[in-house]
Amino acid sequence: MTSLEIESSDVIRLIEQFLKENNLLRTLRTLQEESTIHLNTVDSVESFSSSILSGDWESVLKTTTQLTLPPKKLVDLYEQIVLELVEMRETAAARSLLRQTEPMQVLKDNQPERYLHLEHLLSKTFFDEREAYGEDSSKQRRRQLIAQALSTEVTVVPPARLLTLLGQSLKWQYAQGLIPPETAYDLFRGTAPTQRAEEDAVPGLCYNSIKFPRKQHPESIAFSPDGQYLVTGGVDGIIEVYNYMTGKLRKDLQYQLEGNLMLMDDAVLSLGFSRDGEHLASGSQDGRIKVWRVSTGACVRRFSPAHSQGVTAVGFHRDGGEVLSGSFDGSVRIHGIKSGKLLRDFRGHTSFVNDALFSHDGTRVMSGSSDGTFRIWDAKSTALLHTLHLHEGGLAGAGVSAPTVARIVQVPRNAEQVVVVNRSGWCYLVSVKGTLIRSFHPPPTAGAPTPDFVTAVLSPRGELLQNSQRFLSLDDGRSTGPRMHVRFPPGMGMGKGRARERSTRHRSNANDRRRRR
Repeated sequence: MTSLEIESSDVIRLIEQFLKENNLLRTLRTLQEESTIHLNTVDSVESFSSSILSGDWESVLKTTTQLTLPPKKLVDLYEQIVLELVEMRETAAARSLLRQTEPMQVLKDNQPERYLHLEHLLSKTFFDEREAYGEDSSKQRRRQLIAQALSTEVTVVPPARLLTLLGQSLKWQYAQGLIPPETAYDLFRGTAPTQRAEEDAVPGLCYNSIKFPRKQHPESIAFSPDGQYLVTGGVDGIIEVYNYMTGKLRKDLQYQLEGNLMLMDDAVLSLGFSRDGEHLASGSQDGRIKVWRVSTGACVRRFSPAHSQGVTAVGFHRDGGEVLSGSFDGSVRIHGIKSGKLLRDFRGHTSFVNDALFSHDGTRVMSGSSDGTFRIWDAKSTALLHTLHLHEGGLAGAGVSAPTVARIVQVPRNAEQVVVVNRSGWCYLVSVKGTLIRSFHPPPTAGAPTPDFVTAVLSPRGELLQNSQRFLSLDDGRSTGPRMHVRFPPGMGMGKGRARERSTRHRSNANDRRRRR
């Protein structure tokens, strides 16, 4: 695909046209002086030339004051105006133009004889055209020469070019599904503004389905904090950024348009965004972690290996300088992005670590494991502060075998609380100080046992908890509606042709990149 290069001078001219059309003339002059790039546009070259040929000097001077013209051509123009004012016996106006304008001062300094000729004509009581223009010229001939010379210095462009181009860009993005329909759009930031939900409600609309080839199903998925990016990590190691409204790859990201996707060497088990949404951490089955800049697809840091086994959880510290990870090897670790080194290691779990995250203020690390424990650590000293065995809706003693802790979710409206999900019919609201606040147990369905939780998410304001079966109120634990979830069925729905195309193209790109490494 041929890339178009936009000249910075063209961008400045677009801004200058906008300033001129909105009568911001002082700003326009300042910009032209500082950039040395001049607009020099007129509404119509024909009209401009016609004004010169007809001697409509008021209109001509009004136009030329907004143009930057060569001094010689300005001198010719002003000289002609002085001559015609003298001819009409407008001596006061002619004298003012001759003695008080910059082009005439240039003429006086550089061609004093020519200037004195005008002074002489001004002092006479009658006008002699032959004396004024010479034997070989005339007023109309001089007008034609000036019109021809000045018309080469100006151009015509359609009005409101800047707004037109921005409008065309937005229309294209809407057509490509890059901007959700019927939403506000922050043109300056280039994003749809994030709106805080006024109230939480059970979702009733499925925007779209994203379906994958059989051997390329996702192992992990994450939304960026502002909701603009939906990222999937595949069993094939490919990381893709989607438009969740259309279910299509985001083609406004150049690297995806060119097929150069973010790539791990093994299945991507975990994904996590930085607080500002600029960076994405990915953890793979082979124990490696990479940190990506989402806007460019560039890998900015590698931790290879970060763990001896698969990385099950990744997350950023609130300042964006550290990455937290949990692994099948039973460890929880903090890595420095700038240094690329392991900073702290949290040991104590006796089985897989399934989830780990920083507390909202970054002073605590929380982890959940298949050993049945939910643990809270000091993020700086790595000291173990609390160990909770969550079982049957309450806290159990150390000797009780508690279910696997599968998921830890930060409560949006309360930085001191998290929801802990274990593989039972219960989930728990816990404080970062290690206190069990409340437990949740969905009412059983008639004639069927209550299934175990697998995972859970919270609504934007933290009022509703969605488990794998239904929505629960976080205030009282009551069921508020049936479950609703987005599935990624293997090998279906994309269409065989599209699935095969994605498989072939992306797999080929992935293999090429792996061979280069």
